[in-house]
Amino acid sequence: MQRFQKRPFWCYAPLGLSLFLVRGHRVRCILGYVSDGQESPSLKGAHLFPDLNPHSLAEIDELVILIISVASSLSINERPSMAFFKQQKVEDVYEIGEELGSGQFAIVKKCREKSTGMEYAAKFIKKRQSRASRRGVSREEIEREVTILQQILHPNIVKLHDIYENKTDVVLILELVSGGELFDFLAQKESLSEEEATKFIKQILDGVNYLHSKKIAHFDLKPENIMLLDKNIPIPHIKLIDFGLAHKIEDGVDFKNIFGTPEFVAPEIVNYEPLGLAADMWSIGVITYILLSGASPFLGETKQETLANITAVNYDFDEEFFSNTSDLAKDFIQKLLVKDTRKRLTIQEALSHPWITLKDETKVQENKKVENTQLKTKRLREYTIKCHSSMPPNNTYINFEHFAHVVEDISCVEQGFSTLAASHNSLQEDMDALLSIYNEKEAWYKEEGESVRHKLSQLKYEYRKTESLRRHLHNDIEAVGASLTGVCGKYAELQSQYESLRQELSEELKWIQDLMSSFQLGNEVCVNGNFDKDINESLMELLN
Repeated sequence: MQRFQKRPFWCYAPLGLSLFLVRGHRVRCILGYVSDGQESPSLKGAHLFPDLNPHSLAEIDELVILIISVASSLSINERPSMAFFKQQKVEDVYEIGEELGSGQFAIVKKCREKSTGMEYAAKFIKKRQSRASRRGVSREEIEREVTILQQILHPNIVKLHDIYENKTDVVLILELVSGGELFDFLAQKESLSEEEATKFIKQILDGVNYLHSKKIAHFDLKPENIMLLDKNIPIPHIKLIDFGLAHKIEDGVDFKNIFGTPEFVAPEIVNYEPLGLAADMWSIGVITYILLSGASPFLGETKQETLANITAVNYDFDEEFFSNTSDLAKDFIQKLLVKDTRKRLTIQEALSHPWITLKDETKVQENKKVENTQLKTKRLREYTIKCHSSMPPNNTYINFEHFAHVVEDISCVEQGFSTLAASHNSLQEDMDALLSIYNEKEAWYKEEGESVRHKLSQLKYEYRKTESLRRHLHNDIEAVGASLTGVCGKYAELQSQYESLRQELSEELKWIQDLMSSFQLGNEVCVNGNFDKDINESLMELLN
């Protein structure tokens, strides 16, 4: 048997990167890189393989880091993806703990890996059981989300650790992101400087830049999907989550869809136009606007008004909200909230914008033009309260912070009444929309019913006409049958008469023959020839 040469190679596995050594006809893992929530590679292969020389770990450390960086830079098509979900009970591997959050078709619970003690978030996604069902998530959608999560590795994006499947759910084991939402964290601060704001926006841009470099659009960038890994540090680490709507953008292929949260969607989504990476940049513009002002640029009294404001790009920098905001920040927002996707800032242009790239000292000089560089967060607190109270807890990684941790005054009660009224109006709009759809369907069914009745009447007329012709034909057939019966009877009668006449004639001919024979005998005796002549004449008369 031909022996394989010793040569190292790497592969992308569900748990991370592994370095393998081919020895003879056996393949053996000598070093593993596990995505365990740490920022540096984990050399856990050392204690798994006692025969490995400890001194070699330090020597190949740089090689492992190089492999990781190369793997991160590969395109999606170059990196292999997981071909299957583990058909195993997740409870056999993880201890399932408290619920962290829930959505329409997903529940997220904290879990602990039994073998390592590491904590993760287990996202239980309810599978759609049939094509006709609207309950649950389709297999195609789950696989798309999983495929994208498998192929991304970035500090500002939540990491996928493992995948399990049972009859009803697909379970994603994800990095535990327990620091809460970015906006909740900022709303608890008394004030926020633009320097701090740009540091958070820069992290968002870095994560999106990584996605866009791989032609992946998130399509659901909003405050609820911008989480903090740990909020107990001055500048927490941002994590982008929830890739349920993410898509790979393919060159030359038009992709259209209507999805997302109305407040943050781009005009091309509202207008059902081809979508691309630029849709994420619009959402970043909306997020930045809200972060700096506590007000939403396009939010209207109704969903229809919100969408109309988006398509018309109907917003402004109200002095009440932006009196303490620099011109550079406004310029950054303006260049993102552009309807024409070709003129909208790309991710690279956004990262190169002066508001993002200027050093702190330069920003301080820029902000001296503004009377007060500290942005008050009171309106941001009010915005977060409104968001949390006006929609169900759909965050899939961590519960919303309780309202008492955001603000503890009478405005909560007032906001509750306002939210109730908004919910009532929204429900009324939905009922009106359903009624309109019902009326349209009813009119359509009525029109179709008239058409069907007319066609049915024509069919009945043709049927009666055909039935009448059938009856006439049946009567004609019966008459012909009766005539044939009479003809057959007459034919039989004539045939009988013919047979009788034939017999009589036969008897007469026989009598004549006998008579002729007797006459011939008589001729020999009789002398008188006149007698024969008389007899012959008599016979001729008889025959005539």
